[in-house]
Amino acid sequence: MRFLLLTGMSGAGKSAALRYFEDIGAFCVDNLPPMMLLPLMDAVGKADIHKNLAAFSVDVRSGAFFDAEALVKLIKELRGLGHTVETLYLEASDEELLIRYKETRRDHPLASRHVTLVEAIARERTVLTPLRETADYLIDTTGMKTRAFQKRLGQIAGSDGKTAETVFRVEVLSFGFKRGLPRQADLVLDVRFLPNPFYIPELCRHTGLDEDVRAFVMDNPVTKQFMEKVCDLLAFLVPHYREEGKHRLTIAVGCTGGAHRSVAIAEAVGAFLRTAGCEAEVLHRDRELEQARWEAGSQEEE
Repeated sequence: MRFLLLTGMSGAGKSAALRYFEDIGAFCVDNLPPMMLLPLMDAVGKADIHKNLAAFSVDVRSGAFFDAEALVKLIKELRGLGHTVETLYLEASDEELLIRYKETRRDHPLASRHVTLVEAIARERTVLTPLRETADYLIDTTGMKTRAFQKRLGQIAGSDGKTAETVFRVEVLSFGFKRGLPRQADLVLDVRFLPNPFYIPELCRHTGLDEDVRAFVMDNPVTKQFMEKVCDLLAFLVPHYREEGKHRLTIAVGCTGGAHRSVAIAEAVGAFLRTAGCEAEVLHRDRELEQARWEAGSQEEE
């Protein structure tokens, strides 16, 4: 297990960095009191968590528990015990930190009624000097774009020198418009223009997971043309979403009830994305609800 201690100036991007490490599969803990480092490292090392990187954020938010010089000594002791420990120090200019705090309207951990924001930033910079001077990695986030920041973090996470890339996950979700749009959707495909299997007696009580319904939907010439255009769109969009730093994409496919057309199309979209190298999961929000309604004898249109 490789341990990365994340520290540095408040407002310099530690929370964003920790989120990135979590997204690439690291075991992460935020605002860890220094005295908990050794017990947690031992516990993580013994646990069967199937991760090779643990990132811990340790900084002045710990208050009286935080001592930079003592932490530097502790890191040396941990290395002497055989732990692979590295430190990443994040900083930014005073002007940049002032702007960020004014934008977020959050309180600096060292600020108070008697300590201004400017004074708190200066005090923190002095307190953290021992950690800055001994850091394995140092990133100045002043004016740094999100993608550049993530790329640098990926280089640090990739212990072999290669950038550790975030897994890009796609969720394809079928749904029925009559029960409302999925709030988490990034893209919505409305397939209610396709012929509806609900009105075919031998198909109405089957779903898009059944071969007869799937064939009815997917063999339609209009569906084939639609899928060509959708696949072309996704082949264009996904690399750009990935390049922009997006980690998850939710594609919602809707028909009236969410059991026939949307299910078949969602499965086809998921299959295409997997062949394109994406980690794609297909879920069906309303399929079981529709089946339960059928079993109850409802004749309402899908």
